[in-house]
Amino acid sequence: MENILAKLPSALLGWYEQNKRDLPWRKDQQPYHIWLSEIMLQQTRVEAVKGYYQRFLSELPDIESLANCDDDRLHKLWEGLGYYSRVRNLKKAAQVIMQAYGGQFPSEHKQILSLPGIGAYTAGAICSIAFSQPRAAVDGNVLRVVSRLCRDYNPIDLPAVKARVQQELEKIYPIDKPGEFTQALMELGATVCVPNGEPKCQVCPCRDFCRGQDDWQSLPVKLPKKERKQENRTVFVLNCDGLYAIEKRPNKGLLAGLWQFPNVSGFLSPEDAVTWAENAGLHPADVQLQIQRHHIFTHIRWDMRCYYIQVREKGNHFTWLTLSQIDEQAALPTAFRQFREEITNV
Repeated sequence: MENILAKLPSALLGWYEQNKRDLPWRKDQQPYHIWLSEIMLQQTRVEAVKGYYQRFLSELPDIESLANCDDDRLHKLWEGLGYYSRVRNLKKAAQVIMQAYGGQFPSEHKQILSLPGIGAYTAGAICSIAFSQPRAAVDGNVLRVVSRLCRDYNPIDLPAVKARVQQELEKIYPIDKPGEFTQALMELGATVCVPNGEPKCQVCPCRDFCRGQDDWQSLPVKLPKKERKQENRTVFVLNCDGLYAIEKRPNKGLLAGLWQFPNVSGFLSPEDAVTWAENAGLHPADVQLQIQRHHIFTHIRWDMRCYYIQVREKGNHFTWLTLSQIDEQAALPTAFRQFREEITNV
């Protein structure tokens, strides 16, 4: 592995300079910008992140503003990106930076790694890109590239395999351009040795020494995925004179602290849905629409039946807002936002 990886710097650095994408977080080396972009890019497509990144920075331009941001506003800025624990950890880390480091992003790898929400990959990216340190950032893209280059059939989701790849890469990191090398590896995995579909071997700068070109379909090897848990839920979109009922989820657990439409476990029939609204003191008048949707989380699939119900009374245990107020103030995760988007069809 080491002999092959040693060829990477000379192959990638010139190629990257000529072929890198024009991305907003590549305009400078500010640690806050690098950190934010790397957190946003986790489990999220580059094209989807671009707009969020620019809107987020326009409202929260520095670590201090992030540390002091109201949670509801923070969630609203993140709405639609998913994996909301990422943005909660961003704020927690910003508060640590303000308290422990006087608002200056720490530059030592150990300090960065200790911040909430920052793992080995993100710490490596920040250290190399923002602080020009020879630290590898090893994610799925990099593991796929290395497994194909070296024709390595060890499962890439084993922690020991990831640690070994990081260790071997750091041995060959170019001291003069560590940030560019980190981004070149990312770029290769994102645009050439792609995750879905056939790699573009004919334009790959590593084609002369890659061992996996004839066996790319078998690489990388991954452990079998655990079966996703499935849950049924009944969701209620309740309308009382143009005001809609929403409520906050608990501060811990799935979608912690976000807004949602009222919902219960299991599937209710239309008759049972009306009974539920009656028991809540809402005096239901009419079931206007019933739709089925689903949402997939990392480990859970929700199958959801939603009832749009006109009610005559507002229950005190809900927050009642207009649609414009919901759009401006309440962060609805995608699982529930899909029902907001159907309201115009009622």
